[in-house]
Amino acid sequence: MPQDLSAKPPPEDSPGNRAPAEPPGPLDRLKTILFGPARDIRDKSIFHRLALVPVLAWVGLGADGLSSSSYGPEEAFRTLGRHTYLALGIAALMTVTILLISAAYSRIIEEFPHGGGGYVVASKLLGARAGVVSGSALVVDYVLTISVSVAASTDAMFSFLPPQWLPYKLWAAAAAIIVLSVLNIRGVRESILVLAPIFVLFLATHVVLIAGGLAMNVPATAEAAGRAAADFRGGLATLGAGGMLLLFLHAYSMGGGTYTGIEAVANGLSILREPKVQTGKRTMAYMAVSLAATASGLMVLYLLLGVTPVEGKTMNAVLAESFAGPSTLGRSFVVAILLAEAALLVVAAQAGFMGGPAVLANMAMDYWVPRRFSSLSDRLTTRNGIVLMGAASLASLIYTGGSVRHLVVMYSINVFLTFSMSMFGMARMLGSHRGQRANWRRRFTLFAFGFLMCATILGVTVVEKFPEGGWLTLAVTGGLVMLCLVIRRHYRMVASKLSELDVLLTTAPRHPDTAPTETDPDAPTAAVLVAGYGGLGVHTVLNIVRMFPGHYRNVVFLSVGEIGSGAFKGERSIDELAARAEASLAKYRSLAKGMGLGTQSRLALGTDVVEEAEKLCLAVSREFPKVTFFAGKVIFERERWWHRILHNDMGFVLQKRLQWDGHTMVIVPAKVA
Repeated sequence: MPQDLSAKPPPEDSPGNRAPAEPPGPLDRLKTILFGPARDIRDKSIFHRLALVPVLAWVGLGADGLSSSSYGPEEAFRTLGRHTYLALGIAALMTVTILLISAAYSRIIEEFPHGGGGYVVASKLLGARAGVVSGSALVVDYVLTISVSVAASTDAMFSFLPPQWLPYKLWAAAAAIIVLSVLNIRGVRESILVLAPIFVLFLATHVVLIAGGLAMNVPATAEAAGRAAADFRGGLATLGAGGMLLLFLHAYSMGGGTYTGIEAVANGLSILREPKVQTGKRTMAYMAVSLAATASGLMVLYLLLGVTPVEGKTMNAVLAESFAGPSTLGRSFVVAILLAEAALLVVAAQAGFMGGPAVLANMAMDYWVPRRFSSLSDRLTTRNGIVLMGAASLASLIYTGGSVRHLVVMYSINVFLTFSMSMFGMARMLGSHRGQRANWRRRFTLFAFGFLMCATILGVTVVEKFPEGGWLTLAVTGGLVMLCLVIRRHYRMVASKLSELDVLLTTAPRHPDTAPTETDPDAPTAAVLVAGYGGLGVHTVLNIVRMFPGHYRNVVFLSVGEIGSGAFKGERSIDELAARAEASLAKYRSLAKGMGLGTQSRLALGTDVVEEAEKLCLAVSREFPKVTFFAGKVIFERERWWHRILHNDMGFVLQKRLQWDGHTMVIVPAKVA
């Protein structure tokens, strides 16, 4: 445990060291079985071991994009109705769109190598208000990522199960969300390693389906092309050029679910292995090629094999049955491909549990959502965000009854809202710096064209699907934006009030004629829990001196560096956090020395602030038997329930623990009217 360098560290067998840990109880053992063992944050190699290489990132982040081929092309093909000859054009445009959006997000990865995706892009390039809109849309988007992926997974699975099992479909989806929540609390890498074989099975079965289907129908390709050309001429005579264009754009926009998940790599860049930019771009390339080939290949096969919707089955289930035939081997292949599809959709839900908490953590660092969403658990996961994403996705699943068609509409709106904002922000930035960057014209064209495509899909989807769930997405996202604005206003108000205490930094009393005394372990000692050097900590110290004049001879400053998601960025981040905390403690020691007091400090690092603070306090109590503990606490004139959510009660929780151990702790209030 790091401590004041000016203080002589206690020997190994001194009472200042913590007693041997008690063996874990039954609940602790159960927690370890379910969520895995706690991580040692002092092990610098943990960053390397937890980070994802491109192939694993392709599984964990790319599965979200690839799995959208299970419902995106189907929705576009269904929308065409009897005008299926347009499927070839939509398949080609799908490929262009996927490659264009992926190329744009590869450039975004270069521009924002620390990750954050759409939220960071909008915040940096379009302003804080645009950032909170993009962030809120992303949070809702990731909630729906989980629910739509799991719902589509159960649809695929129940396509080959007996019809009498259908009443249990929603229960199966709910159970999958709960299981995924537990897996992600254990840690990202563990959940991906468990699910990786599923990803491989999906790729293998779909390569067989698409490549085999195209190869078997090569002789019929010319006939199908001629039939499509004749149908095109007939449709042109019936609908007219304008009507056909509108139908084409409508079907293309309704297939917008195909492109959902492409941004997941940019949003989850922080969990990739160094060098993050190269790893992210390679992962993006893997995902773009696999998604383009799968989505466009399925669209072409729908047309070549004359697939039509069948009640109770997905289009991919009908396609697989048409390809494989009624034989036993064919039936086994259909079951295998649908199982792989269902399983991959569950893997895709993983992206929601990875990206959603990451966005919440970034927003928490900017005070848009409660700060606790940036905290890490002892498994080094953003547990609060994972729990919220799981609960919200479960609620959306139940609300829609697990209807994929409704969920996809809600999902697509927010996806293309964030796409559009990111594209516009990058185009605006490049336009304002024209001539100052290499290849700026080509990149500006890329983002400008990408913005037009994404904005078109967004507009058509909102207009066409507003009564079918689009209104709900806009209402929920708008409500979340308003809530974020209220939360940030509260934090700013509290910060403004606390800043008034900073005047104490310049008015704190100094006694230059009084030499600082050495610490005397047998003398009355005040142990003060502090965070960064600021008005609240100085306010606490001065109140101790004022309330107990001449009583305390020693002041020991205790600080816990919280390892939240903002600090958990790389192998050097823990050392940097410790250095910042030690610099603050040095200022507090200087303050105490200027008041003629003997002083030391103690520093600990951890994910659980209360637990680490308790360890420090117990160690100090053994070293200084006549110690009294103090902590500053922001209090409000009228305490409300939301104050407990927005502000931690660490002081009161720690006070109870220390009282149980027989020690006295005083909470020094800092009033906020």
